Amino acid sequence: MHKFAIACIFLFSLCLMGQTDQRIYDIINKVSAERIKNDVTTLVNFGTRHTLSDTISNSRGIGAARRWIKSEFERISNNCNNCLEVTYQRDLVKKEESNRIPKDVWVVNVMAIQRGTTYPDRYIIMSGDIDSRVSDANNYTSDSPGANDNASGMAGTIEAARVLSNYKFENSIIYLGLSGEEQGLFGGQGLVKSAKEKGWDIIGIFNNDMIGNIKGGDGIISNTDFRIFSEPVPPTETERERNMRRFYGGEVDGISRQLARYVYKNVKTYMPEMNPMMIYRLDRFGRGGHHRPFNDAGYAGIRIMEAHENYTQQHQDIRVENGIAYGDVLEHVNFDYAKKLTSVNAINLASLAWAPPSPKEVSIGGIVEPSAKFKWSKVPGATGYKIYWRDTTSPTWDHSRFVSDVSEFTLEGVVLDNFFFGVSAVGKGGFESLVVFPNAIIR
Repeated sequence: MHKFAIACIFLFSLCLMGQTDQRIYDIINKVSAERIKNDVTTLVNFGTRHTLSDTISNSRGIGAARRWIKSEFERISNNCNNCLEVTYQRDLVKKEESNRIPKDVWVVNVMAIQRGTTYPDRYIIMSGDIDSRVSDANNYTSDSPGANDNASGMAGTIEAARVLSNYKFENSIIYLGLSGEEQGLFGGQGLVKSAKEKGWDIIGIFNNDMIGNIKGGDGIISNTDFRIFSEPVPPTETERERNMRRFYGGEVDGISRQLARYVYKNVKTYMPEMNPMMIYRLDRFGRGGHHRPFNDAGYAGIRIMEAHENYTQQHQDIRVENGIAYGDVLEHVNFDYAKKLTSVNAINLASLAWAPPSPKEVSIGGIVEPSAKFKWSKVPGATGYKIYWRDTTSPTWDHSRFVSDVSEFTLEGVVLDNFFFGVSAVGKGGFESLVVFPNAIIR
């Protein structure tokens, strides 16, 4: 009878850790392609949202656009009993700071914070870019609709706020509209500087930059493929950390890469129809996005975007040339696809906002033994922990074992030399923190 009871408890634990949460499916179903279409249309109708465009008009320019975005966040907040703290964050950028800043300009971001109940000062962020441009980066008067780049990402961020504002989370979520991206990532730089000054604990940022195009310039059409860009290790790592990697591995196991793997795993679980493509690069070749200022400061950050770009629709004057219609206009945006990528963001924001913090220290040992040993710092609110491992050439965590609320464990028969390992904290409902690659050695 005793053995039977133990077996039942073990099986129950397996079922508990393998089950999914209905709230995540509900979040997917609540994201609206029609609302995203309406928001993209509104942003396009401001004519241009160039960082240096008109700030006085109520119908044209970046000033009108950011005021409308702020009003939408405030409308959402009114519908959830003032659950969002809606503010501007701004910095003055001088013309000598970049050849894309021909005059002094205030770079103004729009931010809505949904405070967590347990960890109000820990933040997971979703961002879209407010600004747009045409062929000449300094042309701030011509029409620049920026429908896909990046009204789509901004509309997705607003829609995620609409859906997730109906839930309560342990960690805080920030819905963020960043400016100055096309002029040199100035909005992100200003926000990161402010976050550092305030001592924010940032779990990570999902930078959404172009989430609405399904037909690539190469003719490929796909409404299920999307890319997750992530850098391998933070540029802020120390010389000691670089030296340790020579002996213990971790060349592709930095915090941004773990954030990308988290998204990959969650999408495969809850949205198996989608094909997340892990791209082992900070961003597209020689190009940049607004997650980079966060990466530069040592925060986890990834770029989520369409898989198949059409370059005739990016950074182009609106024209027809040699039979090709150039320009980033509304008719090129696929709103059902934008809904899918918005859902990708929303379910990962929710999962991380419901999860406990990651263990701060994870130690690993088992040298010259046919086993792998682990010790980790316990996390308040964790109901257990999950040990992950994978082949050293695998891009994703392929094996895992849940263990109860302990602070050490040995994987017998798993040879330390042959795999890479990590540990996450598991909270109520099975929601997990980011995986932590070992950062100390058990001697």
